[in-house]
Amino acid sequence: MFSHEKIWEAIDSLAARHDLTPSGLARKAGLDPTAFNKSKRSSADGRQRWPSTESIHKILEATGSSIDDFTSVLQRPGRSGLPDGAFPPQVSPIPLLGFAQAGAGGFFDDGGFPAGQGWDVVEFPASPAHKPGVYALEVQGDSMMPLYRDGDVLIVEPGAQVRRNDRVVVRTREGEVMAKVLARQTPRTIELMSLNPEHPGRTLEASDVDWIARIIWASQ
Repeated sequence: MFSHEKIWEAIDSLAARHDLTPSGLARKAGLDPTAFNKSKRSSADGRQRWPSTESIHKILEATGSSIDDFTSVLQRPGRSGLPDGAFPPQVSPIPLLGFAQAGAGGFFDDGGFPAGQGWDVVEFPASPAHKPGVYALEVQGDSMMPLYRDGDVLIVEPGAQVRRNDRVVVRTREGEVMAKVLARQTPRTIELMSLNPEHPGRTLEASDVDWIARIIWASQ
């Protein structure tokens, strides 16, 4: 079974194999040079951050490496590795819905968990996929630029505790669905910061919010 530590170790090993630092590897792959910095591997409150499958694909392509080259670090003797030719390991599909559909009725229960018909599915390799109720939302349009682009997939965990500065998806009782940063939450109001500087922040009455769910991963 792979782990957060092993995945990052594999990225470091791939960089060293090509005489690169993690920053140099990210730059060679056309990513933000800080994408693989050690400071980016966990959040300020200690939550683990995982590299996206898209990022891994880009570094393999940039270095001319195969997936077997990458997983070889995970399969060293005495380490818990992946089965041959299986990165990432397949898990049960999780529900997928577009943002526009998420504003319509019938797709969620009262707690913001997936319900009803019409959901598509997407494979998600990381461990949060095993949590009940986790689902995916596909970004549509450019209202969340520059952080999230059209076609990006956000993995959302309903029912999870949300804290200040968490990235969240919020659905109002009127059916508006938005991805924002939680600035402040009180028993009466929820203050949200916009991901797009061209769009203002929002302050909502708590009674006007249908549900709020934490974004735990994005396919960037």
